[in-house]
Amino acid sequence: MIIVFGNTAYVASRAKSRRNKLADLARMRQLIHQSPDQLTVAISNIGYSDEINLYAGKFNGGDLVEAALTHNLESELEEIVSMCNGKVKSLVEVYTSRFEYQNAKVVLRAVMNDVELEKVSHSILPELNQINTPWLKIIENSDDLRSAVTQMRRKSFGSSLMALPDDARLSDYEDALDRHYFSVAIKALSSSKPSTRYLRNYLAMEIDHRNILNILEAQSVGINSEDISELLIPGGRMLPSSSFSSIAAGGKDSMMDILRSSSKLDFAEFEQLLSRSKDVRSLDPVITWFKNQEHNFMQRMSYLHPVSALPIIHYICMKVQEVADLRIIVRGRLAGLPEDVLEAHIM
Repeated sequence: MIIVFGNTAYVASRAKSRRNKLADLARMRQLIHQSPDQLTVAISNIGYSDEINLYAGKFNGGDLVEAALTHNLESELEEIVSMCNGKVKSLVEVYTSRFEYQNAKVVLRAVMNDVELEKVSHSILPELNQINTPWLKIIENSDDLRSAVTQMRRKSFGSSLMALPDDARLSDYEDALDRHYFSVAIKALSSSKPSTRYLRNYLAMEIDHRNILNILEAQSVGINSEDISELLIPGGRMLPSSSFSSIAAGGKDSMMDILRSSSKLDFAEFEQLLSRSKDVRSLDPVITWFKNQEHNFMQRMSYLHPVSALPIIHYICMKVQEVADLRIIVRGRLAGLPEDVLEAHIM
């Protein structure tokens, strides 16, 4: 039998093979102990040598590694999606489409904060990768948030951004992007097939976690309960849309009452993490717990359906996490952060 791209078993097998080659936690800890000068070579040796060599003539230090990591990730996403076809490709693209929304946020933040084009093109949107050219042009041609949004009007989410008032804040645009992504993604997962249902439940978990964090953060900065409800994204299972009116009336207290009766949350552990967060004045303990839950769910759904889109999505998720962890290590070492702080922030 000839195996070709598009064969689900073949692509899932390739994704699993690539996932097994990703740096594990032990390797990440070794990298944390490297000096900033040693990191470039060390990261090159774990699968990023082509991109390091590509950018070595233009950048150095942190810029070199940042650009190489981003370019590698963008190329990997493009390649793995191109291997898929049919319904499998559609499911994979439900997940990977989020990265276009993330790029839109990068552009809006750069415009809002007057970040130099060169800084963006040397890191998060490396200029040597042609897929970033349209995004960089938006930054170059924008005077303010509204002009940037106007240039995005033909994108899938363009009408949602344009519907906001001219004086909308950056956070308003980011919230609109989140709502649009999850709304479109959930609607695309209407099939009753087990693999589709698992992915829909995974997205619902992400939505719940975002909503919980939004409520906690909003209360900490004094946003009233009614305004908090406008930040919430429909589609969760622990905090369904039907609970939003209750949260609008009672804020965090109402949320806690709803979560207390949920079978999808270890409420006792959640309360302990909230107490720890209060002690350290940071939601990091809760955020890390949520990330671990998402990781475990993604891993479980991948193993339960080994010949489906799920192992492919699992690999993409883990690849994105590897790049995120490597960025934290590089930035942290260059900033002189203690090793134990860096270790606490990698998965």
